[in-house]
Amino acid sequence: MSRQFILALPLLRGSSTAVSESFYCGQLGFQLESENRPAPPATDPAFLALIRDGVRLHLSSHAGDGVFGAVVAFAVRDVDALHAEFGSRGVAIALPPIDQTWGNREMYVRDPDGNALRFLQCDR
Repeated sequence: MSRQFILALPLLRGSSTAVSESFYCGQLGFQLESENRPAPPATDPAFLALIRDGVRLHLSSHAGDGVFGAVVAFAVRDVDALHAEFGSRGVAIALPPIDQTWGNREMYVRDPDGNALRFLQCDR
């Protein structure tokens, strides 16, 4: 059987794409890859595609796209270095780096809409 799956693209719901973009790009270091926004002066509903280090994340303020309070786990090379980077950018850390009983070193951040972001250290 041939492999069919290529990539998963997490979609997080946000109440304001301006607030979400400021948080994810300004504080977490993502870049805006593409967007679909309404004509000014309206700002929402909108859709944003973000990227950091080749990892993509989608954000939407459309009512039918996802739910608030979702969880996304990111596999990262060095949780402690990322913790220091986020700290220098003023990111509120929900749980600082910790060695979990199941073997992962991880930290947790919440975005402005309460979505949980888990950063798991991975040696791959």
